Amino acid sequence: MDSTLQEDPPCNRFSEFMQVLAVLKWILTFLFLGPVCVLLITWIFCSQLWPLLALYMVWLLSDWKTPERGGRKSEWMSKWTIWKHLRDYFPIRLHKTANLDPQQNYILGYHPHGIMSIGAFCNFGTDRAEFSHLFPGLKPYLTTLGGNFKVPFYRDYLLAAGMCSVTHSSIDYLMSHHGTGNAVVIVVGGSAEALHCNAQSHILTLKNRKGFVKKALIHGSSLVPVYSFGENEVLHQCHFATGSWKKSLQDMFQHWVGFAPCIFYGQGLFSSTSKGILPFRKPINTVVGKPIPVPRIQKPSDEQVQKYHALYVSALLELFNTHKERFGLQKSDSLILL
Repeated sequence: MDSTLQEDPPCNRFSEFMQVLAVLKWILTFLFLGPVCVLLITWIFCSQLWPLLALYMVWLLSDWKTPERGGRKSEWMSKWTIWKHLRDYFPIRLHKTANLDPQQNYILGYHPHGIMSIGAFCNFGTDRAEFSHLFPGLKPYLTTLGGNFKVPFYRDYLLAAGMCSVTHSSIDYLMSHHGTGNAVVIVVGGSAEALHCNAQSHILTLKNRKGFVKKALIHGSSLVPVYSFGENEVLHQCHFATGSWKKSLQDMFQHWVGFAPCIFYGQGLFSSTSKGILPFRKPINTVVGKPIPVPRIQKPSDEQVQKYHALYVSALLELFNTHKERFGLQKSDSLILL
């Protein structure tokens, strides 16, 4: 079984203009909303509006755990028309290969990270890729770094956009306090994988990423591999030589902050032949694989974790190899696991 519900949108100048605005909004939000919120807080603190900030901070103390308690997704926001234009810019398409029983819980491993995980957000953070129609009864929870929720105001935007913290306590809560029908989406490779993003190769940081498998065993949640063909191709990255000061700066930033800044480029705002910050108009096809049944083991051993990690890797490789030619890759293309 392999299905997708979206149809190609009609091509006209107005729709193309709206698509560019939607993608530009996404890029600017990704790059600047956090720093802008920090500047806004500083300005309010130094102005006569500081009592409002004080009230917000008091409320924030009571809301501090929300990112680890299922979040606060806005169903209204997930259906914004702007996300439809974001979807159609590339376009982004969601495909399923098997039904997922809403009477169970799942941990979906998303690959690859790419530069911005655009496919992950569009498919699982919004409902514009029609996740709710393809997988009725399931509620996706897209997880991200817990540090992203420490910036006031910015955290509230992320929560409304349907994101939760990827911390251990957050996943434990989602798997044990929300009944069934939960699909926790984890971009397994994280920021380390983003540094390997390359349109010519398919490199995943996965060999030593086993925490999500252990969580699946503890809660008896099925593992589901997900691969987005095209995620690595919509933006190009400037790679720095090992040992160079630029590479060292990236590594240091990742060590202290939790993610590494990627220097990337796409096409220009007014011309597809010039360089700029807009992604290339290349399709992103996200394929959700078959679930891997996992037993509930309260204290899984290292051997048990390794066993199901190997099963997961095998299923992911099969998913990639089965669909790679359909979505524009060559038969000789293969995954490289680090």
